[in-house]
Amino acid sequence: MLAYLFIVLAVAVRLLPHPWHLTPLGAALLFFGAKRPVREWWAPMALLMSADLYLTIVHYHMRVGADQFVTWAWYVIAMAIGYALVSRVDVARVVGASLLSAVSFFMASNFATWAFQNMYAKNLSGLLQCYTLAIPFFRGTFASDLIFTPVLFSVPYALSLLERRSHAAIRG
Repeated sequence: MLAYLFIVLAVAVRLLPHPWHLTPLGAALLFFGAKRPVREWWAPMALLMSADLYLTIVHYHMRVGADQFVTWAWYVIAMAIGYALVSRVDVARVVGASLLSAVSFFMASNFATWAFQNMYAKNLSGLLQCYTLAIPFFRGTFASDLIFTPVLFSVPYALSLLERRSHAAIRG
């Protein structure tokens, strides 16, 4: 249930102003992939795609482009990275997954921006310019993933600890 709650919260944060590009989206996708079976991945995809369509069309008054499909594919990749944590969740693996998530999103989304939009020259110089100009946004994504991923993954353990303590207090 927490996995669904975290996805809903991540979407809500995306729909609200989020200065410095700080959102728990990457962390929520990693958590969902780690905690829910693959057959349930359609639910966050449907919610995120709906939110993206709303933001793109209604809020930003833009057309949905091919770069949006790359973002949607990345959502699946992020859940797959989280799925790799199913067998063993520890601090090092969670931090590694959050780093991989942030870097993979940066690389994929900005490559798609360069490839499918007319903002940059279609050569190596244009690609490098695209990545360079995206660095300020990457800082927020990177910070978000490094902060929110360990927090989300620690919530079940914190709840379990609280439950054990309350049972001990009742018995004690």
